[in-house]
Amino acid sequence: MNNPDIVIIGGGMAGASLGAHLAADARVLILEMEDRPGYHATGRSVAFWEETYGGAEVQPLTTASGSFLATPDADFHDGGFLSPRRTLHIGRAGDEARRDALLAQFAGKVDLQLVDPAALVPGLRPDWTLGVLEASCQDIDVAALHAAYLRRFRRSGGEIRLGTMLVAGRVDGHGWRIETSEGTIRCRLLIDAAGAWADAVAVACGVAPIGIQPLRRTVAQLRVPTMPSADLPLVMDLSERFYFKPEGQGRLWLTPHDESWSPPCDAAPEELAVAEAIARFEEAVDWPIAAVERKWAGLRSFAPDRAPVYGFDPDVPGFFWFAGQGGFGIQTAPAAALLASALIRGETPPFASLDPGAYSPARFR
Repeated sequence: MNNPDIVIIGGGMAGASLGAHLAADARVLILEMEDRPGYHATGRSVAFWEETYGGAEVQPLTTASGSFLATPDADFHDGGFLSPRRTLHIGRAGDEARRDALLAQFAGKVDLQLVDPAALVPGLRPDWTLGVLEASCQDIDVAALHAAYLRRFRRSGGEIRLGTMLVAGRVDGHGWRIETSEGTIRCRLLIDAAGAWADAVAVACGVAPIGIQPLRRTVAQLRVPTMPSADLPLVMDLSERFYFKPEGQGRLWLTPHDESWSPPCDAAPEELAVAEAIARFEEAVDWPIAAVERKWAGLRSFAPDRAPVYGFDPDVPGFFWFAGQGGFGIQTAPAAALLASALIRGETPPFASLDPGAYSPARFR
């Protein structure tokens, strides 16, 4: 497929989900620079669906994605992608303003309840007296969701080329002429779903960058034999200094909620960040750590205002941005892909709760 209608740069969750919709009525080619799709951010997600995560601008996308993730079409996947988790937001004296801001921000949008945190997390240290329960939080089977989107994409006639890097692109009288590491491709529409590389792709195509910044997030898997249950909630610090989530009996995933500047790269965990995470974890609970079993890092890519970027570039109309999903690209993927595919086709956006203008790249020009 050297003359597709549409080329998507990036085969992670963003590119796969949007490609699965567009391939139904267009010839679509995904270019993925790695040897397998989803190698970077998609493959390193902590994998939860939480309506408050990402803030008020992201919540409508997350909420709109929930029903699809819970009960997808039978021809898309056999069963849902979600399993019960819950979130417990915890705080200490001095965190009351953060607790109240959380409640106010999502009043009437997300069901949040004041609770005694010690009643939900045995072993929580006594100074953690503030608790907000977000019962709707679910775990996501990220690998199954990504695979299902790629399966639908291929069934609809889409093609994905692995190990193929975009070198440059330019607009001529026939649309886009794209130079790749494997040769030249022509198309009428170029979609930038390149995650941490989104601005680099834009620059290579003569499009002004938006300022999408990759930020490193470090995660460690701990063996904690005394953790009371694998069914405990995801525990988030109201001060955003850590969160942890059980991952099977006696194991959990822990992050210091770090956001370290990084160039686009194959991110590696920082030892200092792992140490900080453990220190903060030990401030919160009295469960001894038996081992750090593994650690990893991923890049979460944010636009300057931390809201995602979906839409045609106002200066280069044949260039479509589908980027800046931060750390919430998995949980918002279904709604984001439907919204973007509607914008590309010139159709009415599918959700009344979503304002396309809030995500348009025009806000940065």
